[in-house]
Amino acid sequence: MSKKRTFAFAAALTGAAAAAVTAGMYLRQEAAKRKPFEIEEMTISRMQKALKIGQVTSKELVQIYLDRIERFDKDGPTLNSVLEVNPDVLHDAEACDVKRSVTKDVGPLFGIPVIVKDNINTAGAMHTTAGAIALQNNHAAKDAFVVTQLKKAGAIILGKANLTELANFVSEEMPNGYSSLGGQVRNPYGASFDVGGSSSGTAAAVAANLAAVGIGTETSGSIICPAAYHSLVGIKPTIGVVSRSGIVPISHSQDTAGPIARTVQDAVLLFNAMTGMDEDDEETIWSQGDVAKDYTVFLKRGALKNARLGIDRRFLDSVSDEKAALINRALDHMRDKGAYIVDPAVIPSTDSLENRESSVMLQEFKYDMNRYLHQLSDDVPVHTLSELIAFNKAHADQALAYGQSLLEKADQRSGDLSERQYLVDRAEDLRLSRKEGIDAVIKTRKLDALIFADYQGSDIAAKAGYPSITVPAGYTSAGEPVGITFVGMAYSEPRLIELAYSFEQAAEIRAKPLL
Repeated sequence: MSKKRTFAFAAALTGAAAAAVTAGMYLRQEAAKRKPFEIEEMTISRMQKALKIGQVTSKELVQIYLDRIERFDKDGPTLNSVLEVNPDVLHDAEACDVKRSVTKDVGPLFGIPVIVKDNINTAGAMHTTAGAIALQNNHAAKDAFVVTQLKKAGAIILGKANLTELANFVSEEMPNGYSSLGGQVRNPYGASFDVGGSSSGTAAAVAANLAAVGIGTETSGSIICPAAYHSLVGIKPTIGVVSRSGIVPISHSQDTAGPIARTVQDAVLLFNAMTGMDEDDEETIWSQGDVAKDYTVFLKRGALKNARLGIDRRFLDSVSDEKAALINRALDHMRDKGAYIVDPAVIPSTDSLENRESSVMLQEFKYDMNRYLHQLSDDVPVHTLSELIAFNKAHADQALAYGQSLLEKADQRSGDLSERQYLVDRAEDLRLSRKEGIDAVIKTRKLDALIFADYQGSDIAAKAGYPSITVPAGYTSAGEPVGITFVGMAYSEPRLIELAYSFEQAAEIRAKPLL
């Protein structure tokens, strides 16, 4: 290169550098002029609008959430809801920002930070532990199907949420929200309030605005209960609508993943992204004809008009008088919007279900957990349920604060799904929960849905494999959240979404926790 060309090249570099410095100063000055982005109670649609006009970037969104996690989860009220932050999350957010700069054809979840319950496989740097010491070195070989779906939609995996260990299938004595690895989740509405079923970390994080939305899992109440206890919306789908592959299991006949969010619309946007046919979960193949392509079309404000909603008063016996009064007030609100409340609407099989012991969950747990553990890498010291029990005994100081009675009961089972008693119990569960349970009352009373306080109908809906949606119903005088839950027959998610959205929009109940 000639001296003349060298000089010109150097001058060009100097000019470019000066221009870059000037541009950088301008951007910093402009950023300094902007008001701080208020993330609290921000909906996905509002986030997308802010991202579209450049009011905020996905990287900035992520950093705001990371700062809040540090401030409220690890310090301050110490909610303990986040088990692990995705170490690549800022890089992932930056990649979203670059893609957004070259294409505007992005979906509603693109660049939105999502928290995922830590019993759902996430490949890469993050672990999948289910809160168990024995699984603390578990790096999943591939993402769970629901995580793959989220990534396809452009969502950013912010991190993994704490939970009740092994989705609350370790011991009858273990409190909601406790895991040996993550400790105790706390309710942002009050440290003395229950955090609910095993998706408690996801719910606490979403309620406290530590993530935009979250993914939970449910076997019996573990989405509906924590959502209700954190003044959130939770959707527990019909079995087969959302894939279970890549999720630490309890019972394949009852397990499902589902969205947890602050609004019905946000929950539905997340739900849309989660559905899809998975070759590794045959239930999703059988269900394809019953899954809507877009559940947002069911977000209808006037859906309560002429709706027939039934309530079985016996399920209110286990809640306080104050909570029951809030449910009654919610029912009055629905009447004002044109709903007809069928009261009482008795579920015929309630007593029979409550008074019988079924072997289904214990039998399926042994079978399903052995299958899951068997495929883990050698970095994990346990590959069978028996090995997990032995590991916990050898590390009792860390792993057995509340014992492991449920694990031991399950291990005493054969795990043989062709065993006669298992088949009889499974058939009985279905008969009592469906034909002589939910189906019976909905069909004979011509109902659109059943209504329950908090999570009270979760057990019968779980055995039936039927969907539920909970929405905020109010707060006690002490500030404890109360939820109201809509339950329907198989694949009735469209109608439940209509009802839940109509009630939410009319009542406008949710208030953020005062951290």
